[in-house]
Amino acid sequence: MKKILVAAAGLVSLSIAPAFGADLAARPYTKAPPPIVAPIYNWGGFYIGVNGGGGTSHKCWDINNDLGAAVVPAVREGCHDATGGLVGGQVGYRWQMTNWVFGLEAQGDWADLTASNASSFIANATNRTKVDALGLFTGQVGYSWNNVLWYVKGGGAVTHDKYNGIVTSSGVVFDSASESRWGGAVGTGIEFGFAPGWSVAVEYDHLFMGNRNLTFTGVAGAFSRVDNIRQDVDMGTVRVNYTFGGPVVARY
Repeated sequence: MKKILVAAAGLVSLSIAPAFGADLAARPYTKAPPPIVAPIYNWGGFYIGVNGGGGTSHKCWDINNDLGAAVVPAVREGCHDATGGLVGGQVGYRWQMTNWVFGLEAQGDWADLTASNASSFIANATNRTKVDALGLFTGQVGYSWNNVLWYVKGGGAVTHDKYNGIVTSSGVVFDSASESRWGGAVGTGIEFGFAPGWSVAVEYDHLFMGNRNLTFTGVAGAFSRVDNIRQDVDMGTVRVNYTFGGPVVARY
């Protein structure tokens, strides 16, 4: 009798279970949360900008020929630091690989770096120097932290220089020379992206312009003297750039 009751109870439970299962609601579908997207600043692309600041051109004059007569050994006429302002622009292109940024840039500036010193060799004479233009052609390597970029640069540099010998007592120019001088450049800067496509930077550059013999011509067109002139330039600028293309990319 017990076996019959147990079997009957099992049949009843099997018949009731599906009914309860039918009354239970289906398990709701939960959509997976969207992936977290962290926007990062994209430094890659073509850019153009303007810059302005100041600079110093250190120059030393050594005379080695005076009116056709060799001066042996050469005599130091003196040194001075030609200081002033500069303003110009730059164009370039950058490639970004993860946080690393590589680029090429050309920069040109009008300048007014002027100074003078009394000659220790020519009586009653003052030597005056003016750098009125300069250019840089450089490569860049940088590392970015989102919208902050630190970079170093190096390459070639050119300056346009004017030189005058002046009678100290009267201010009259008695000889002159000019040149476009090529040299090398190194620099570093830090740049901040502050709006889509826009960035501002502060930059320092040192120009190694070497030594050159300059032949001076008198006011009547006659040969005057030859000076070996050494030059270095230090410049600091504030730069504003606009980069074309999408300024922000997504990183998952």
